[in-house]
Amino acid sequence: MGGQDNASPVSRPLCSRYPGPKMNLMIRGLLLFLIGVFLALVLNLLQVQRNVTLFPPDVLSSLFSSAWWVPLCCGTAAAAIGLLYPCIDRQLGEPHRFKREWSSVMRCVAVFVGINHASAKVDFANNIQLSLTLAALSIGLWWTFDRSRSGLGLGIGISFFATLVSQLLVYNGVYEYTAPDFLYVRSWLPSIFFAGGITMGNIGRQLEMYERKSLTDKSHQD
Repeated sequence: MGGQDNASPVSRPLCSRYPGPKMNLMIRGLLLFLIGVFLALVLNLLQVQRNVTLFPPDVLSSLFSSAWWVPLCCGTAAAAIGLLYPCIDRQLGEPHRFKREWSSVMRCVAVFVGINHASAKVDFANNIQLSLTLAALSIGLWWTFDRSRSGLGLGIGISFFATLVSQLLVYNGVYEYTAPDFLYVRSWLPSIFFAGGITMGNIGRQLEMYERKSLTDKSHQD
C-alpha cells in the first residue's frame, strides 16, 4: 500500500508535464496550416502581379473579401498533406531518411517558391515550353529532396486532385485565368501542385521527426 501511495503522486506530474499524442498532432497540424496560409498568400501575390489569376476587383480591395477562402483552403490542404506523408511512411514501413534536416527542408521551400516565381515572372516562348520546364523542375525537386516512392505517388495524386478541383472552380466561375490553355486552366498547374505536395510533405515529415526526437529526449531525461 505504501509503495503505491508513493508512486502515484510522482507519476501524475510526469504524465501531465508533456502534451499527449493528440495534442502534439493538433499542434503539428496548426503549424502546417499556418505555413500553408503564408505560402498561399505569397504565391498568390506573384500570380496576381503577373495577371495569371483574376478575381473580381473588390476581392483584392479587402482582406475580408470573397477570396478569404483561398488561404484557408490552402492552409487546410497543407495541414492534411503534411500529416499524411509521415503517416503513409509508417504504414508502408519505409521511414523517410533522405536529407532529414531543417536546412534541407528550407532549401526545398526556397526551390518551390522559385518554381512558382519562374511560372509567374519568366517569359517562355510558348505554354508547352513552360509546362515542360516546370515539370522537369518539379521532378528535380522530388529527386533532390525526397526520392521516396511514397512521396512520388502522393505528389502525383495530389497534383491530379488539386488540378481537378481548380478546373471545377474555374468552370463554375469562382475565379479565372487570363490565358487558360487546357480545359479552362493553365497546363503547368499540375507541376506546381506536385512540387507543393512534395514541399509540404517534407515539412510535415521534419516536424514529425522533431516531435518524436523531443519526446525521446524527454523520456531519457526522466
